[in-house]
Amino acid sequence: MTMLDKANSLKDQLIAWRRDIHMHPELGFEEQRTSRLVAESLREMGIEIEVGVAETGVVARIGEGRPAVGIRADMDALPIQEANDVPYKSRTPGLMHACGHDAHTSMLLGVAKLLNDMPDRPAGEIRLLFQPSEEKWRREDGHSGGSLMVEEKALDELDAVIACHVASGRPVGEVRVCDGFSMAAPDVFEAKIIGEGTHGATPNHGLDPIWLQAQVVNALQAIRSRRRDPTERSVVTVGTIHAGIADNVIPNELVMTGTIRTFEQEAREEIHRLVAEAFALVRHFGGDYELNISTGYPSLYNDPGVAALIRRVGADLLGEDRSGEGEPIMAGEDFAYMTQKAPGAMMRLGAQLDELNRPHHSPIFDIHEGCLPIGVGVMAESALRLLRQHGG
Repeated sequence: MTMLDKANSLKDQLIAWRRDIHMHPELGFEEQRTSRLVAESLREMGIEIEVGVAETGVVARIGEGRPAVGIRADMDALPIQEANDVPYKSRTPGLMHACGHDAHTSMLLGVAKLLNDMPDRPAGEIRLLFQPSEEKWRREDGHSGGSLMVEEKALDELDAVIACHVASGRPVGEVRVCDGFSMAAPDVFEAKIIGEGTHGATPNHGLDPIWLQAQVVNALQAIRSRRRDPTERSVVTVGTIHAGIADNVIPNELVMTGTIRTFEQEAREEIHRLVAEAFALVRHFGGDYELNISTGYPSLYNDPGVAALIRRVGADLLGEDRSGEGEPIMAGEDFAYMTQKAPGAMMRLGAQLDELNRPHHSPIFDIHEGCLPIGVGVMAESALRLLRQHGG
């Protein structure tokens, strides 16, 4: 019996866990109920746990000593009102599991069940990392759940660490793992452009900050198209622009925000500099500006050896045509902190529900629950092979 066969026997339980968590979403560092569900489920399995890690996280250990392999799942939801009409719809107004963290948590509980019950498990430790707050980066101390788990030594002495992320736009059961950089470093810029307000009928009597931002946006868009290597993977996006209170009034100032996405550190630093240059244009026209660029998560780097092992597991369990290399994407992921601590990789697991476009962070996001035992089987088997590999 393969690990996938064993995982399929847990399908009903996996769905029950996932739906329970989905109906009770909690934001980052507030996952009290979810943590209790995880802790109680693990205790029922007879697994050693530590609660309160990174505030609301749970760490569980199966086996002991070296080698040691970590498996991570994130637990937090998003501030989105769910629009799906399903029996397991969110019961908390304004909150929703719109990125699949409910699935990740249920799958890791399934991995715990399989590996804890395995009589001939290889020597060493499987460390289960139920992480809070992947979506929320706390500005006051610069932490997300992943970075805080690393700081609190939850990943110390790991030989490898792996994770799974569902992909709502890919066929169910498809496994894709990139080598090297796979997800971008997501930075945020916030700026105020300062002009001089006046009547809309006499723009020459003031300095229009809306016109000033048009020059800035044009310069920002030229960073990728004219200032950087066109083959480089990076992006600068303006997300919000707010100004004015009336159609016939030119405002004094304008506020705008956006994101910078890069993989390489050199590109990250250089694009920060070029963004500042773009905003400096307003001073040429007599205006002024304030700019703050907040550095977010690092880019996610998949260790090629770990990535290849997961792809091999996927091919062995699912077939050669359903497992392979993926393409890097510009979304961010704080699992990146963990792969800086130990060699690791994140696989993307196909989870497409139907023909509707159900993108991540959308009010109609949802997954096909048939992906759950597949994720469990691939992660459990990958962890075992990593133990054997590092155990010599």
